[in-house]
Amino acid sequence: MSGEFVFEAESRTEAGKGGARRLRRASKVPAVLYGGHGAPEMLQLDHNTVLKSLENEAVYSHVLTIRVGGRDESAILKALQRHPSRPMIAHMDFQRVSATDKIRVHVPLHFINEATCVGVKKGGVVMHGMVEVEVVCLPGQLPEFIEVDLANVDLGQAVHLSELAVPAGVQLHALMQGVEHDLSVAMVQKIGAGAEGAE
Repeated sequence: MSGEFVFEAESRTEAGKGGARRLRRASKVPAVLYGGHGAPEMLQLDHNTVLKSLENEAVYSHVLTIRVGGRDESAILKALQRHPSRPMIAHMDFQRVSATDKIRVHVPLHFINEATCVGVKKGGVVMHGMVEVEVVCLPGQLPEFIEVDLANVDLGQAVHLSELAVPAGVQLHALMQGVEHDLSVAMVQKIGAGAEGAE
């Protein structure tokens, strides 16, 4: 799955807050690439290019290609810092990945048949408990998203993590911690009803 998103980067040598501020003033994003079998590496990327790439939801759940110094590194976007009030990326953390080592990544949930589900037809409303889940898998098995089919969910019913259809080789991190972590992903409630009615 790597190669679909390529981030062109340059190495940087100046660390610290002062250096990061200078980079941002020059429309650059300070970043770090770490993990795998390589040493941590400080990078800088073009801010406008990064901002445009991040408009695509799939960037957050894909193996990316970081191109720096004439070589390509496979990595995932592990952390992202945004400016609190402006459309500005303050910092990015990329984690190297290996085809043979499992990774933990947050993957978005895509809800389908929401408007036509059984409970909504009876006057209920869908309440989302989550918008993403953390998965554990090999990089080559990383799904772009996980689909949640709400077609048959009735009033007072909920869809739990254990009911999600995940691809082969993919595990939900919460469920690996035990059955007590089998949380509600979405539920259908009567308008004005409390969450305690969900099964």
